[in-house]
Amino acid sequence: MVPVSLYDEIEITAEEWTKTEIETGKQTGTERRPQITVTCNDPTLPTDETNLAYKAAALFCKEAGISEKITIALWKQIPFGAGLGGGSSDAAAVLKGLNVLFSQRFPQQQLCSIAVRLGADVPFFVPCQPARVEGIGEILTPVPPLPPRWLVIVVPPFGVSTLWVYHQFDELPKKAKLTSPELRQFASGQWPPAACLINDLEHAVVPIYPTIGQIKAHLLRAGADGALMSGSGSSVFGIFSRQEIAEQTEVLLQKQGKTFLVKPLAGPPLAD
Repeated sequence: MVPVSLYDEIEITAEEWTKTEIETGKQTGTERRPQITVTCNDPTLPTDETNLAYKAAALFCKEAGISEKITIALWKQIPFGAGLGGGSSDAAAVLKGLNVLFSQRFPQQQLCSIAVRLGADVPFFVPCQPARVEGIGEILTPVPPLPPRWLVIVVPPFGVSTLWVYHQFDELPKKAKLTSPELRQFASGQWPPAACLINDLEHAVVPIYPTIGQIKAHLLRAGADGALMSGSGSSVFGIFSRQEIAEQTEVLLQKQGKTFLVKPLAGPPLAD
């Protein structure tokens, strides 16, 4: 898994309950509870307790024994339902942000242990660096920085339910798995050759959503070194070694949906 330069913005504030609020019964002195409020610039995104950022704040407060009033403002740029880890990265950012606000209550490894309880992809976004991810997302092995490339991400005008994708995948015949040497080649810090860019979930998604396969074909014809559906879809990315071709392709495919020209990130892990 590789983080890229497409991101949401999150502002987190924390306030203590006032003496008046406690005395008027909004909170009792012996049973104070956190009050979490989430706002978002995208009105279609739920901001109640089903929101992953909300869940992250609630879990952090429970683990840290915090009862403050917490406000989380989300400015979404990562499309949701696109297989780009937007919700997971937001949840990890909330965990890290609250950890800073409350004086580094937890070391990084403990944050990852909290993160995996929120979702399989959330632990990856705690250190947020290229890594080989195993288990259900809790086993992270950092890989060396990848050579410079440009990525064109295309998000078609529809989302795909992750739950639906896995149900569809479970109904398929078993497919051949990638061999260990090929996986290790990627873990050595090199971009894999096109033949090793494999997403088994495409077998479940593309027959129902052929647009995804068409976008892959467009990216390859435009000069991408490789193209693949991201996660459970619906987004597709192409890897380009030449910036000018990537820029041209990003403009060319705007009719297919939202397009983004991004670069991979290779930042160091956060200090414990």
